Amino acid sequence: MRSICVFCGSRPGVRPAYRAAAEFLGKTLAERGLELVYGGGNVGLMGAVADACLAAGGKVVGVIPRALMEWEVGHEGLSRLEVVDSMHTRKARMAELADGFIALPGGLGTFEELFEILTWAQLGFHSKPIALLNVDAYYQPLVQMMERGVGEGFMKAENRGLLLVEDNVFALLRAMGAYHPPAVGKRIRDEKQL
Repeated sequence: MRSICVFCGSRPGVRPAYRAAAEFLGKTLAERGLELVYGGGNVGLMGAVADACLAAGGKVVGVIPRALMEWEVGHEGLSRLEVVDSMHTRKARMAELADGFIALPGGLGTFEELFEILTWAQLGFHSKPIALLNVDAYYQPLVQMMERGVGEGFMKAENRGLLLVEDNVFALLRAMGAYHPPAVGKRIRDEKQL
């Protein structure tokens, strides 16, 4: 892997552990020579992960829709900031730039990005590792919901296997490096559908 896309909140959350994890992840990516790709904002966990990566000498590429430049306060200090026309273009561009994906704590936007990239993997649009950094068990209810989806017959177990979950940055990066996508049956091969 050369680049990691991080999905995370444009707000900091109430627990100091969330910001600390974002900063530690950003610093660790820089130290390992991994480029950070993210949503381009300067606020919340988005700003924290980017600033920490930059401070440690890392390269950071932000991708932000023009309409969110003011709302998410587009980060002007990045290695590169790409301003795009829509949220759809943003997600497709981040997916194109990244060799893997990590979700830090966040809200609806983070959930949506995570589940879209998981759906793309399920459909065979990509075979890149996707992971949750489960800071202070933030994502435990989501993991349980996915397991319930398998138990209730709405998901195949191999599709649940598309998501790596760790509460430690080093363990998470090791798991991503060792990732082999599960066989998910018939796959769609037209990457233009991204």
